[in-house]
Amino acid sequence: MAASIGNVVEWYDWYAYTFLAVYFSEQVFPKGSANSLVPLLSSFAVFAVGFFMRPLGGLLVGAFADRYGRKAAMTFTIVLMGAGSLLVGLTPTYAAVGLLAPVILTLARLIQGLSVGGEFAAATTFLVESAPPGRRGLYSSFQYVSTTIGQLLASGLAALLATSLIEADMNSWGWRIPFFVGALLSFVGLWIRKGADETSAVAEEIQRGEAERPKLFEFLKHHPRSAATIVGITIAGTVAYYTWTSFLPTYAQITVKFDKADSLQIGTISLVFFMILQPLLGMLSDRVGRRPMLITFGLGFLVLPVPLLGLLTQSYASLLVVQLVGMVFLGCFTSISAAVNSELFPTRVRAAGAGFPYSLTVALFGGTAPLIGTALQEAKNPGLFPWYMSALALISTLIYLFVLKETKDQPLR
Repeated sequence: MAASIGNVVEWYDWYAYTFLAVYFSEQVFPKGSANSLVPLLSSFAVFAVGFFMRPLGGLLVGAFADRYGRKAAMTFTIVLMGAGSLLVGLTPTYAAVGLLAPVILTLARLIQGLSVGGEFAAATTFLVESAPPGRRGLYSSFQYVSTTIGQLLASGLAALLATSLIEADMNSWGWRIPFFVGALLSFVGLWIRKGADETSAVAEEIQRGEAERPKLFEFLKHHPRSAATIVGITIAGTVAYYTWTSFLPTYAQITVKFDKADSLQIGTISLVFFMILQPLLGMLSDRVGRRPMLITFGLGFLVLPVPLLGLLTQSYASLLVVQLVGMVFLGCFTSISAAVNSELFPTRVRAAGAGFPYSLTVALFGGTAPLIGTALQEAKNPGLFPWYMSALALISTLIYLFVLKETKDQPLR
């Protein structure tokens, strides 16, 4: 409960930005005289900038979690996220303060990026270390169950506001409401996490002076293969995840002129389906293993992006089918990502070891997915984006087949 509910708050705040970018982009960024996509492109550039703080968060907060415990680290990240959300909600318009507006928005995203990177490092290790033998896949799945609940809250509130307010009000002040709500929810997450139990016996030994503190890059020095494996595992998964769970509604809007409100509603329906899949697929991995699940995901996204995204039209059913089919295969990755990453490192460096390479890969490939997709549309080549996804899926599938060893039945070191 401590990991999941706090994680809900973290990811609600993070994803509210993506769902609402189409509304606030023209308020914060100046509109290009020749191209209406300039503000949206700029807002997704700031989205990507926030991702580049995630590796730093994964490294620093992960090292903090290894030294002082998972509970202390999770308390720190929830406070950071609440502060970042409040700052986004208070960001003034470009018309009011000029360049200071995008500067404030960028600062808020940097704070949130640091928090989210640290959140993955601390919360995922906390979840997996809490699991009894033979249930790490199931426990791991709650990382994305809680992440999806946060997305649902963000998507649901955005959809409610989009259908309740006229577009002029949504563009001027309605988009700020979800960020203020996120700041309030952070206090709830903080209260819950203060009652959590510590799962790292090594961190407790360090605090008692019975063990030496791990160095900042100790995980890289002693476990370079594990760190490199996480990068390969994550490349395809992170692009597929951020495309299918957050960018796809916007992609449909800018490529086939899909209705904004309908796309948000479809995104909400798809996320409910995705959330239900997580524990089912997590339990399945505890039976059949991690590698078969990842291979299924990799092959699916090697073959499907081009034909699926090619099916998009202005029809409500087309976007719904594309999202649901993609999420079945995506769930084979997300449900066990935390377990696989944590199983590759010993407790002493698990948070930093799992958090830094994962967050670095997410920053390079996941955070830039909306930016690349929007830029390709601006360049009149939107059809290249699904080919880009398939190429990355090929890389990860080779890792699943020839590098990754099965970790399902191995005890945590």
